[in-house]
Amino acid sequence: MQTETIIYMIISGILALLLALFQYAYKSKLSGNRSWLLMLLRFISLFAVFVLLINPKFNTVTYYNEKPNLVVAIDNSESIRYLNQTESTTDFITALKANEALNDNFNLEFYSFGKELNSVDSLSFDETQSNLALVFERLSEVYNNSISPTVLISDGNQTYGNDYTYLTKRYKQPVFPVILGDTTTYTDVKIQQLNVNRYAYLKNKFPIEVIATYNGNATVNTQLKITAGNAILFSKPVTFSKSQTSQIVNITLPANRVGVTSYRAEIVPLDNEKNKVNNIKNFAVEVIDQKTSVAIVSDILHPDLGALKKSIESNEQRSAEILSTVEFLNKSNDFQLVIVYQPTNNFRALFSEIDKLKLNKIIIAGTKTNWSLLNQLQSNFKQELTNQVEEFQPTLNQNYATFIVDNLNFGEFPPLKAEFGSTSFTVPYQTILYKTINGNQIDEPLLATFEINDKREALLLGEGIWRWRAQAYMNENSFNMFDNFMGKLVQYLSTNKRRARLNVNYESFYNGNDNVKITAQFFNKNYEFDDNATLNITLKNKATEAVKSFPFVLKNTNYEVDLSGLEAGDYSFTVKVNSENISKSGELKILDYNVEQQFLNANVTKLQNLASTSQGSSYFITNASEIANDLLNDSRFATVQKSTKKVVPLIDWKYLLALIALSLACEWFIRKYNGLI
Repeated sequence: MQTETIIYMIISGILALLLALFQYAYKSKLSGNRSWLLMLLRFISLFAVFVLLINPKFNTVTYYNEKPNLVVAIDNSESIRYLNQTESTTDFITALKANEALNDNFNLEFYSFGKELNSVDSLSFDETQSNLALVFERLSEVYNNSISPTVLISDGNQTYGNDYTYLTKRYKQPVFPVILGDTTTYTDVKIQQLNVNRYAYLKNKFPIEVIATYNGNATVNTQLKITAGNAILFSKPVTFSKSQTSQIVNITLPANRVGVTSYRAEIVPLDNEKNKVNNIKNFAVEVIDQKTSVAIVSDILHPDLGALKKSIESNEQRSAEILSTVEFLNKSNDFQLVIVYQPTNNFRALFSEIDKLKLNKIIIAGTKTNWSLLNQLQSNFKQELTNQVEEFQPTLNQNYATFIVDNLNFGEFPPLKAEFGSTSFTVPYQTILYKTINGNQIDEPLLATFEINDKREALLLGEGIWRWRAQAYMNENSFNMFDNFMGKLVQYLSTNKRRARLNVNYESFYNGNDNVKITAQFFNKNYEFDDNATLNITLKNKATEAVKSFPFVLKNTNYEVDLSGLEAGDYSFTVKVNSENISKSGELKILDYNVEQQFLNANVTKLQNLASTSQGSSYFITNASEIANDLLNDSRFATVQKSTKKVVPLIDWKYLLALIALSLACEWFIRKYNGLI
């Protein structure tokens, strides 16, 4: 308690005593015990009031011991099983959990990882991907502000995500890798990487790049083959030696048939190879007979133009070209869709040409848009002219019913700049994104689509969409989500097919380690999204004739089914709405490829570098028992004594009020009883 508070308390006691004496000793005619009792009660009341006003406080200090955390991250991928390390891993985990000294000195936290990081319940070693970068990314969010040495039990082979050696530099904890595997070198030849485009165009040739590698000392000869079914399409002898450990082979194959065609690349195994699985890679190419060409027409330079082109061309079925109005008029027949970016006085002839060719279009308006002219050139909407600029943030319309729109966390996106004022439509329209000003959503579209006279159009009221693409990358570490959103918009506007009540979104083929997810939307007769429907998918394996059915699950504004785990093969499927006679069929292919089977050894060098850069130590699973003693003897991980300091009142105000009420009541009762009131 502070000295000033003590002085105030003493003064308060003296003052309360003087006031009580003045009333019952100097002024009062009472004498004897009653006078002293009343004086005591008055003193208590006054002193309690003064204490309540002063509110004296004092400090309490509590001491406690805080043990460091010991974070154990266990590789739960299939490669651990292929390296025959499952038993040694489970034995090591059991030993850690049973070590009393470790449990006395650390808070043990166990996690398993494959493609995601999870708290460990049991180990199955069946994860089809290994994302070690995500391990350190997630753990840094939880443990960066504490003492938390990390034991990483893994073979160090990563199949998914960013390179973990870079992310660990931001992880502030020492890492102690326990290496599952050995340093034994096996003779091995494998297809390290195969690069091929997902799509090809009919009657064209598509390129394939095969990177083959060799691990060994002798000179060996083998053969690279590309087959489709039983037909050998390409064959070439390849030679490896101690000095020439890799070969890059470039191939071109013809695209003669529309649809998905499966291929098989194979390096013929050597006689003494241990792992022959990595000699083969299956891949597929979808041959299409046309390509959607999109014209981005603008007479000004803006970062949005490059962002739109990149986003559209992320899908190999589409191409985009940035043109001026004059350049577009010279080749207008080459395009199926036109993006009219911030039309100015030069766009009269362009709008006339678009109407003549009956092309679909997207109009993007911004601060440089000539709205007086744009209001004249078309009659579908009108913009109020204010000559003022406003910033609008997007809010997704969850009830948009034209095509499936994924929520990209639009609320976190930067605002777009556009003309301030209301926009009125003269045709029926569907709002994809609403305008939001200062956190308040208004009932006006920022992005809308509409159909009129067998033509489809979209209107985006704002410039700065390049910032959206950049923000999407910051949120997801990938442009894919934003590019998919733009791709769906372009796909819808590139065709004039009649809208269907049931829409199914899927890929023609999936790699064996991919997430096989199919999404669908179902609309009622008024084309409003129906979130009470029951959808099922029935798949039939064309080779085995096996039939499986799965229900769709409602997820935001679409239905989704996860088919990951299906065996490789060709499937036909039918999506059906149970309550109505509506269905949609299709075909998909799952390629036979397991990336976790490609490894012969642990990545010892990478794990040892990880240990040294993080100031930890590495261990092989055969001598991992040493890790417990090293952790216990490391002074960096000692138990820390900490204290908490709290400032608490000397007397709780509730008790003071009760004391004041009680003393005043007693004083009043005694005075009343003796006829003094």
